[in-house]
Amino acid sequence: MREHDRLFIGGGWAAPAGTGTIDVISPHTEEVIGRVPDGTEADIDAAVAAARRAFDEGPWPRMTPAERAEIVGRLSAIYAERQQQMADLVTAEMGSPILFSVFGQAAIPQMVLQYYVDLAASYTWEEERPGMLGPVTVTQEPVGVVAAIVPWNVPQFTLMLKLAPALIAGCTVVAKPSPETPLDSYLLAEWITEAGIPEGVVNIVPAGREVGAYLVAHPDVDKVSFTGSTAAGRKIGAVCGEQLKRVTLELGGKSAAILLDDADIAATVEGLKMASLMNNGEACAAQTRILAPRSRYDEVADALASMVGGLNVGDPADYGSEIGPLVARRQQERVEDYIRIGQDEGAKIITGGLNRPHDRGWYVAPTVFGDVANDMRIAREEIFGPVLVLIPYADEEDAVRIANDSDYGLGGSVWTSDVAHGVEVARRIRTGSCGVNMYTLDPNTPFGGYKNSGLGRELGPEGMTAYLEHKSIPRPA
Repeated sequence: MREHDRLFIGGGWAAPAGTGTIDVISPHTEEVIGRVPDGTEADIDAAVAAARRAFDEGPWPRMTPAERAEIVGRLSAIYAERQQQMADLVTAEMGSPILFSVFGQAAIPQMVLQYYVDLAASYTWEEERPGMLGPVTVTQEPVGVVAAIVPWNVPQFTLMLKLAPALIAGCTVVAKPSPETPLDSYLLAEWITEAGIPEGVVNIVPAGREVGAYLVAHPDVDKVSFTGSTAAGRKIGAVCGEQLKRVTLELGGKSAAILLDDADIAATVEGLKMASLMNNGEACAAQTRILAPRSRYDEVADALASMVGGLNVGDPADYGSEIGPLVARRQQERVEDYIRIGQDEGAKIITGGLNRPHDRGWYVAPTVFGDVANDMRIAREEIFGPVLVLIPYADEEDAVRIANDSDYGLGGSVWTSDVAHGVEVARRIRTGSCGVNMYTLDPNTPFGGYKNSGLGRELGPEGMTAYLEHKSIPRPA
């Protein structure tokens, strides 16, 4: 049982303004495993004020990038030494299988942090340009106070996509963790204090949706970075547009994995185990639409049924578990509702279905639907659970058409024996990223989406630019 009765504001542990609390419930046991204060608007005011003071009056934005990188590098070193502690905690609070947590919930966030520490030395912070009317200095300055709003599925990864570049850029941050997964942010706050990041530079207030909306609209917040649903992203984008506030939105996805007719089916299906079902399928970039040529449809269906039906579903803390419970009862019920919708639409369950694997815990049987048409709801809407849909296509043109026939454009993949041709097909997919014979995110390359999958990019140098303003200083010739 982890209990916290304070909020991380102004470089220390501050008493909350209200008396409400958030219970953190284990998705595996359905028992309370933690409790934190439920942040209020008054707490947001205090956190934003601390961040504002730290930006307007404090040393952080006035340090050189190298000086900031040295301090953030200490945080990265602490993180690297204690990754297992973070992985165990995220698995406990949201049900991510520990094998995934070790990599995706702890190692990758630390890699992102270290990437931006290293980037500080090579990033072009200022340059001289020969202007047409005289020399011009073009410099980049931190955007200001950042609101970082993160979801429950990969809480440390999505926070680090925002926090790491914002800190190196010289911004100050108010982070709002999801009420389902606030415990990992408390552990991070302890490490931030130990690393010596100045007071007020990072503030953390766990709270619900309404308080998050208050943070977004706060007049002293200069930029909002949000990861979450497309519906919430639209509302946030509207508020930021009205206030002319900088915003980055990483939203939903319904990514397609295209199996070309020369693909090695066994190797491809093994690759889809991670690409499609990572983190129990609770991943915005999961490859949940599987596109197979009609000529090999039955072969692909049998291979998927064997792989998905053979997954070990159980205690997420067990290194033998490949699929754990979903984060909350409402998520379990949502995914099961989609399984019913698929049946009502006429799709065929190849494996899985509504039989729950365990009596206790918010588990859903990993499921594959066959005979799916791309206009079905299960093929168009983000389910966010271990449910895959298998869609046949006639030829390569048809596959590209189906992959692009989506409201989303976040990820995707092409599976083939001809990698060069796979790259050609990937270029035709209207998504922010599209892998060939794999799907992964690299800290050195931009991540984000087309269409309803969001605005802006995170990761890579592009992720740093999102936290900077450009200033031109012309001089007489």
